[in-house]
Amino acid sequence: MKAILTLLAAASLLCGQEKKAPPEWNVFVGTYTRPQKSKGIYAWRFQPATGKLTSLGLVAETTSPSYLAVHPNQHFLYAVNEVNSGMVSAFEIDEAAGKLKPLNQVPSKGSGPCHLTTDKSGKWLYVANYNNGSVAAFPIHDDGSLGESSAFVQHTGSSVNPQRQRGPHAHDTVISPDGRYVFVADLGLDQVLGYRVDAGRGGMATEDPAITKLAPGTGPRHLAFRPDGRFLYVLSEMLCNVTAFRYDAARGTTEEMQTIPTLPADYTGTKSGAEIAVHRSGNYLYASNRGHDTIAVFRIDLTSGKLSPIGNVSTRGKTPRGFGIDPTGNWLFAGNQDSDNMTMFRIDLKTGNLSPVGDPIEVFSPVCVVFSAIK
Repeated sequence: MKAILTLLAAASLLCGQEKKAPPEWNVFVGTYTRPQKSKGIYAWRFQPATGKLTSLGLVAETTSPSYLAVHPNQHFLYAVNEVNSGMVSAFEIDEAAGKLKPLNQVPSKGSGPCHLTTDKSGKWLYVANYNNGSVAAFPIHDDGSLGESSAFVQHTGSSVNPQRQRGPHAHDTVISPDGRYVFVADLGLDQVLGYRVDAGRGGMATEDPAITKLAPGTGPRHLAFRPDGRFLYVLSEMLCNVTAFRYDAARGTTEEMQTIPTLPADYTGTKSGAEIAVHRSGNYLYASNRGHDTIAVFRIDLTSGKLSPIGNVSTRGKTPRGFGIDPTGNWLFAGNQDSDNMTMFRIDLKTGNLSPVGDPIEVFSPVCVVFSAIK
């Protein structure tokens, strides 16, 4: 009975959303430009009803836009420029053409910015700087452009791995489902830190963060909430596992429940966790494995929030760094950084399984996939 109710709830949610969903979306892919083959951000026009994908080519020339974020109003897009002298770029989205109009660029307040997100109001942008382990908040103006950093915090400390964890390495910025906190995974500290979203403090209260500690040597990279806000999942880059936490939204605190590997038990090759996402139904979780070149698929228990493995699916390429699930919940796009291609999968809403569709799509050094509505 519980399984039937779960499926009915998911189907109801999906159907309700799809009635409101635009018939077409722009798919933007952030890349690394260091190999000199890529020149910036590329885009495709996507029809989720049919799976048709039409290339729009290079839509913005910019240096190593390795991670992207779309503004809640769907009119603006933001990109980190992952270089030593870190920058953040703001663009206006031309919905009809899919092109990006540069608005402005500001310093990221750190080195090697690798992730960014906006808050739910669309008034603040948060950036994680990997190399020096810092986090900065930026005001978003009405025209979509960015102001200079209005709040900043420098992480300090280290952990047990002398090669990877001599100092802090902020790797992710994620807004809690209720919009009250921005959570930052720090690979170098083996911690996830939660900062209050606070307009009166420049967008982020930097003192007394809620701290979630992970096992030494975990190397937390990215995290994802279940949409109902009851559970938080943290992906380990270094150990390739997912740790599940019960989340107390009132206090911004967590309680560890489970750690589960993203790789088969008999795998002994190179391994590195990369991206994690929870399906909008709340029933499935996906995590990418570099080295093994797969996406691990898990079922999420409706009541406990715990994970059970479904299997690993080849990404049909090398080094799947980032992937994105489209807003309808029917499709997943995986970027294979070292084979210069992107694979499109259909998601089975009854099982969570992934089925590849068509041939891999050529795109140089893909790292991040995001979607914007064509209204």
